[in-house]
Amino acid sequence: MNKLVLILFIGLALSCQKKRNSKKAKEDNRTGILDSLTGELNQIHKAGFINGFAVAIVNQDSILYQAGIGFANIENKKTYTESTIQNIGSVSKTLIGIALLKAQEMGKLNLDDSINQYLPFEVINPNYPNEPLTIRHLATHTSTILDTDFYNGKAYVLKDQQDKSSPNPEKLNEKFNSPDSHMPMIDFLEKVLSKKGEWYGKDGFSENKPGEIFEYSNIGATLAAAVLEIAVNKSYSEFTRKHILEPLEMSSSGWSYESIDLANHSKLYSDPKTEIPLYSLITYPDGGLITSSNNLGIYLSELVKGHSGNGTLLQKNSYNELFREQLPADSFPDRDEEDDYDDEYNTGIFMGFTPRGYIGHTGGDPGIATYMFFNPETKIGRILIINTSVSNSGGVDEFYSIWNTLGKYENRLK
Repeated sequence: MNKLVLILFIGLALSCQKKRNSKKAKEDNRTGILDSLTGELNQIHKAGFINGFAVAIVNQDSILYQAGIGFANIENKKTYTESTIQNIGSVSKTLIGIALLKAQEMGKLNLDDSINQYLPFEVINPNYPNEPLTIRHLATHTSTILDTDFYNGKAYVLKDQQDKSSPNPEKLNEKFNSPDSHMPMIDFLEKVLSKKGEWYGKDGFSENKPGEIFEYSNIGATLAAAVLEIAVNKSYSEFTRKHILEPLEMSSSGWSYESIDLANHSKLYSDPKTEIPLYSLITYPDGGLITSSNNLGIYLSELVKGHSGNGTLLQKNSYNELFREQLPADSFPDRDEEDDYDDEYNTGIFMGFTPRGYIGHTGGDPGIATYMFFNPETKIGRILIINTSVSNSGGVDEFYSIWNTLGKYENRLK
């Protein structure tokens, strides 16, 4: 072999070996970081206030880390994994924002349309009868529609009729209704919001002028989904499956027990020893998405991508609208400046902003709590889903210990 060629060959071989060694060192370091994170999460779980949980850390390209810790079923010691599914509470509302903007792209509605342009019954604030309520008002929680006792007392419905051996819902401090009380979403809304409705009351509307003050409203969010249904002539569940879940290949996710694999569903607990019977929401768009941390991680990765101008679900201008802070500071008289994850510091289109600039949403319902946020500067997001209500300081401390541990590691994974 020519001496010069031999020298070049040896140099190339050494360079390739150096690159392989460098790549292996990075992979070993990454594996060490992931193992260390999993170890810390397992240690936190020993506090014993949360039976099972799942976490994910993502960027706009992929899920960087995911894990399930603890148990999806305490009785038979079934482990909680990143593929375990459960309802996630109000994080579900962020899909309403995506769906509304998709419908606007399709020319089916405009965010500034009056909702009465679509509804089969009239909804007005009796304190401002001449002020039309718009879709944007609903999407920014400025519609003046309030959640009354009829929302809390009527919206939650048990999946199955309970037998004598089942926990008494009243002892669980939850207002669950029997399966036969289920009704179409639009009928529920008419009962609450129409002047002719049997549950209507003026206390269902605030004394503020529509569009001015942020007042969080589950009923208002559900009404936005109902308006969308009428505008696109499809059920909300069908529309979101076609335009969100299927494009992102969120195959484990759905809006009803019939649309998911129930064998993968976690048990839910009011405390570590007390199981809650499965339930659903008549107002399901406001909090009823059933999903896994893996599927939610895929969704959060798309949100980060959309914020960066590279999203796949919506056009760039629609994502800009989704993530635009919609309201002035004086629309938030109850702002909490000290809570890093207060998602009511400002709002996009059903998208929360926190005092520290994180974007996302929180969720809470019987037996569950969910956090989903991303940092628009680092383009890193994280998720936490738990299957046990946190009703004391020990549970709250465990929840935030998990969440803050994810934060400690997210930049190391970047």
